[in-house]
Amino acid sequence: MAYDRFVAVYNSLLYTVAMSRKLCALLVAGNYIWGGICSSTLTYFLLALSYCGSGIINHFCCEYSAIISASCSDSSISQLACLVICMFNKVCSLLIILTSYVVIVITVIKIPSKGGRRKAFSTCGSHLAAICFCHGVILLLYCVLKSKSSLIPVKFATVFTAWSFPC
Repeated sequence: MAYDRFVAVYNSLLYTVAMSRKLCALLVAGNYIWGGICSSTLTYFLLALSYCGSGIINHFCCEYSAIISASCSDSSISQLACLVICMFNKVCSLLIILTSYVVIVITVIKIPSKGGRRKAFSTCGSHLAAICFCHGVILLLYCVLKSKSSLIPVKFATVFTAWSFPC
């Protein structure tokens, strides 16, 4: 989405050339492939844990930290894998988004009319708000090592995210 907004503002007359169907398909396929690799890796680490007790997960959905908290074995490797993958993903995506928006802001400032600037900023405003909210919640949920005592804030953030951005 950041690249799409970047092209829409920075190169609006050449949008259909710069955002071709092939490029869109490659961006979507790349995201799905990388997401599959990450989720498979994290699933592998969850399967390596041993679970005991009733098998009931104290959560509203099958969330990663809730599954880890149900484990009776040492989950530090699984938590570390989650932290490394999530931090890498968040840092890379935030760098791409911030770079795109710096170029967008510089380009929009050069627009001579106030109406044109307002239109360009309103095009990007909702995307930027959603990105800030989503990345903030994801950083809270996955990029902080958690203990079993932090389950209530995780439940709240998970429900709030699922309610705000249903899949």
